[in-house]
Amino acid sequence: MDSGLRRAVVVTLGDLGRSDDWRDRADAGHSLAGFAEMREAVEPLLGLVLDPGDTFVTRRTAEGLLRRMDKVGLTIVASALAAANDNHADWIHTAVVDVFSVFSGDLDEALRLCEEMLGAADDRVARGARRLHDSLAEVEPVLRPS
Repeated sequence: MDSGLRRAVVVTLGDLGRSDDWRDRADAGHSLAGFAEMREAVEPLLGLVLDPGDTFVTRRTAEGLLRRMDKVGLTIVASALAAANDNHADWIHTAVVDVFSVFSGDLDEALRLCEEMLGAADDRVARGARRLHDSLAEVEPVLRPS
């Protein structure tokens, strides 16, 4: 793995995420989600989940983070939810439904990770994890084990 190239990509996507064009910001957020484990990606991702100019950017970025199906992505979404207004929270919830309404195993794992985050030392993560857990608890997945 070439960490120098990965950092360069994160910087470039961060720059794209500051574009005046909502389509650029949405693409940047979705793509940057693939690098969410890198410290340099966290702040740009939080900014894009809470994009003040277009909620499509919010939805697309949140969806990319949630599709990671890991604690890193869920933590960033939870952090954003802690500060989200009702409009942003609605679009984050839409992304939650889009991602977790198919397989019950994915939903169960996300709920488990959120329960872990409820005890996070970072109050923002803990508060957001509660909101995310509540959102996940409303989802009815289509496919359950037989």
